[in-house]
Formats: sequence, C-alpha cells, structure tokens
Amino acid sequence: MARIPVFTIAILLFFIASFQGSSATSKPTGLSMKLIRRDLLFPGNLTTFQRIRRLVQLSVRAHNFDSFPSLNQSEDNVLVRLPIGRVPESYAYVVEFKIGSQFHPVKLLMDTGSSLIWTQCEPCIQCYPQKVPIYDSRTSTSYSKLPCTHELCQGENNRFRCYNNECVYNIQYGATSRRNSPRTKGVASFEAFQFPVDTVHTTVINDMIFGCSNDNPNIDFANGQISGILGLSRGPDGLVSQLAKRGIIENRFSYCLVPFHDVLRQPTILRFGDHIPLPVGNLQYTDFILYPGRNHYYVELLDISVGFQKKGFESIPGMFELRQDGLGGSLIDSGTVVSTIDENTIGRNAYKEVMAEFQAYYDKKNFRRKVGQVEEKFELCYYNKAGFRDFVTMTLHFEGGDYFIDGKYMHYFADEEEEGEGYFCVALFKSSKTILGAWQQQNMRIIYDMNGGGFQWITETCANDHFP
Repeated sequence: MARIPVFTIAILLFFIASFQGSSATSKPTGLSMKLIRRDLLFPGNLTTFQRIRRLVQLSVRAHNFDSFPSLNQSEDNVLVRLPIGRVPESYAYVVEFKIGSQFHPVKLLMDTGSSLIWTQCEPCIQCYPQKVPIYDSRTSTSYSKLPCTHELCQGENNRFRCYNNECVYNIQYGATSRRNSPRTKGVASFEAFQFPVDTVHTTVINDMIFGCSNDNPNIDFANGQISGILGLSRGPDGLVSQLAKRGIIENRFSYCLVPFHDVLRQPTILRFGDHIPLPVGNLQYTDFILYPGRNHYYVELLDISVGFQKKGFESIPGMFELRQDGLGGSLIDSGTVVSTIDENTIGRNAYKEVMAEFQAYYDKKNFRRKVGQVEEKFELCYYNKAGFRDFVTMTLHFEGGDYFIDGKYMHYFADEEEEGEGYFCVALFKSSKTILGAWQQQNMRIIYDMNGGGFQWITETCANDHFP
C-alpha cells in the first residue's frame, strides 16, 4: 500500500480543522446580527423625513394600548402573558435569520420588553398578511413540540400551559379590557436557528424554544414584511437567556443605535456575548431591579434634569418605583420608539413638571409655539429659528450613573421642505411608566449585562460599529 506523505496529511488535517471551525454546528462565544430599522421596510419612494415620521406615528399607536398588568387568564383557561402595553406594530427594529431544516428566513421585530420568540406558522387559523412565505413546521425535520412535562409548561414559573395535551401560549399585547387588542396564540416548540457569526460564517443552534403562532388576531404589520417577534427580555424563553443557559454566550447583549437620519449609510449591529466591543472611556451603569413576575429591564430612576435644572424628584422616596397596581416603574425598552415619562408619579406629576421646564426654556428664548396637534401627536412644538442649535438637553439620574441625552436626540425635527415651515417638538410622551426608548438611545453604546453588570452606557459614534 502506497504511503501518504506527511506533508499531505498535514494539509488534510488543516482543511478538516478549518471546516470544523466554521461548520454549522460550531458553538460561538459571540453572535452579531444586523438591525434593520422598521421604516426602511416601508413601501414607496419615501424621503428620510417621511420614513421617520411614519415610524413615530406607528409608535403613537402604542400609547393607545397603555396598560401594564403582568399576568391574566383568558376565557379558555390558556395562560396569557402580557408584555409591556404596546402594540407590536410600533416596534422600531427588525432582525433577520433562518430557522428549520429548510433554513426558512424570518424577519422578527426586536423587543426588549417581552421574552417569547415567535413567528407565524402554517397551517394558519388566523394569520395576518405576510409577503414572505409563512414558516411551515410540517416541512422541517428539526421541528418538535415542547412536551407538557417541560419545566416551562408546568409549575409556578411556567411560561406556557398544557392544554389539550399541547404546550400552548396566548399572549395579548395591550389593555386587557380591549377585545380588539393584538394577540398571538400557538404551540411552544423546538426548532433549529441559523445565526450569522460574521460576514462569512453561520452557526446552527438546535432545539431553540420558540412560539409557532398560527392564530394572530388583530395584528397588522402594514407592509407584510414581518413574520413575528424576537423577545430579548429576561424571561427564560428569551433569546439571550436560552443561549446563556446552554453556555453558548455570556448572558449579555448590546447595540449602538445609528442616528435615525444616518441609518441608510450604516446599519445598527445587535451583539451578543464576546462580540460586544470593550468601550473606550467612562462606562456608566446602574443595576437592574428584579420584580417578581416581571422580566423587563427595570432600573432605579432618582431624578430628572432639563438642561441644568434638576427637578428634585429624589426628595420623594420611591417616586418612580413600580406600584402595586402594576403601573409606575422605570425601564429600558428599545421597542418603545420615543421615551415616556410617568404622569401618575406619587406626590408630583413628573411628566407635567418636565414638560414645563422645556416650555419655560423655549418661551424664554421667544420661540413661536406651534398651536394645534401635529401629526406626530407631540404635546410641545415650536417653529424653527434660522441657525439655532442650542436645543436643551435632558439627564436621567439613575442610581449609580447619569444618562445624558444630547439636545438633538431630545427633539423631533420636521423637515422644512416637507412642511413649508419647519418645526421641532420635544420628543416625549406621557404614560403610566417612565421608559427610555430608542429615540433617546441614538449614538449610545447600550449594554444589558445580566451577569451582574446591569444596564451600561457610554456615548459612541454608532456609524463606526461594523459587522464582524
């Protein structure tokens, strides 16, 4: 028998090792995905301003469903878990990856306010219109249903419920009193997810828990591009929790939101584990607050400053804490486009007082108030002055660190060419919670560290954050 040269064996071993290192079953210590901003999926030849306006208008719909209970029962005794009171149509960012043995593409809205990952599934009972083919579990050999004996389908901490011998869910978005609230129902399942590792390699992670949603009443993603939701909250069925539990990544994720007017030039990158860059500079942080039955990213807010005027809310202990009725509390949520301030805080109306500071600032500078409701539903708007750039800032004083928001990210600017006379608005909505939303996270490195690091942030030029 002819002998194979040692050099040839070495070459073969090298290529085998290289193939294994980039194979679909390798386990990375980090992942990265491109975030597509929702307005970029709108049909038609829209200007940047028109796209951003439509995105903000979608977010306004969320505040019509402003309710924040955590748990309820439906009439058919199927567990209903209620994420933050927003309609999913208003979420700002989309991720795309593939699932199943057929590598079926899905586009899911990123939501840090809920944990379940779900996509529409055939055969449908009631599915909303979707341009891309709906995932069909019957065609995937890697699909299986979560058994009723699974820890997430039984016991006190169950996320799902066994019903007719299937592990099912029934999630309602928004107020429980509304019969027309968006809802998704389906079967908790296992499936293989294919994620990008870098621009060349991908990895397949088997047996990821997700929701196979075949009944989705009152959900309407207007452009038909969206197939479901990517839950990133702290719940055990959330993406980060699942990957961390299996040792695939550290229990943390991060993003740096490219300014809304720059997004066409550079996408935002959603990073997990070791793909999170080491920030340069003074990284600030505050601990997460863990409330029983709540998986949102709550933090301790002490006070708020408008410009250099601190409101003194910290003199009222617990002013921004979660109240017994489920209202109140301060949290971080990228699914909320524009930040909100609680108007029902104990002792003082935080929203009203903060808006009064903004109004006093611009009234003192003799800005002309735009009277009447604007399309974006902002409460406080003024007409532009040529050359003015000194827009007032806002600071959220968290326990442990100050979150400074530059004036250009505290305001919404209407295009003069579109409107005839340009105007700007204070980019805040009133609510029953205080939420740091995506608009006020632009050009900020945001890190959610569930290993004890809490909520972390530092100013960064997000357009410089490139895909691995």
